[in-house]
Amino acid sequence: MNTRPSSTYACHLESSVHGLNLTVPEDAKELIKSWDMRENTSKFVDSGVDDQLIINVPFTQNVRVKSVLLKLGRGELSPQRLRLYVNRPSGVGFDEAESIKPHLDIALLQGQDTVSEYPLRVAAFSNVFSMSLFFSHSGGDEVTRVYYIGFKGDTREYTRDQNTRMEVPAENAAGEKLTDSITEKTNSQVQIR
Repeated sequence: MNTRPSSTYACHLESSVHGLNLTVPEDAKELIKSWDMRENTSKFVDSGVDDQLIINVPFTQNVRVKSVLLKLGRGELSPQRLRLYVNRPSGVGFDEAESIKPHLDIALLQGQDTVSEYPLRVAAFSNVFSMSLFFSHSGGDEVTRVYYIGFKGDTREYTRDQNTRMEVPAENAAGEKLTDSITEKTNSQVQIR
């Protein structure tokens, strides 16, 4: 039975997805596709100047990311390395990506013609509001191609019962006597002389 994973597709801030070193920078938004469109290869991005490219993906709310789903180019177009950076509000640039430690450095599978899933340590990716994906080291050393990026996970919404009244303890505090807890503690201690 083919079941649909818990995709975070609805949580992406699509208008703000952007990429660096792409032949067509606006195409970065085309990588974040619905689960049903994951195998579609009509839309993709290629790296521009060399084999490195960065895709910055912001989310509309905090999510817990359990795995990254990728459909990559094959052969000389396939990147061999992916570095993940999380919670960088404006994304990661190339200088920053080379100078800071990634949250995770992944050796990518080669020769895959379907979407590959890369599980993540949930504890390290439990409260994510943005993720930057730095692809590099393609087989041909000139161009990297990516068809699809997706994430499995769930939202981190904290809700409370709407019928529960929020209590503010200080609302009636004006008429109450102030207590000095330090004085109370010292007065209650027995002094031995």
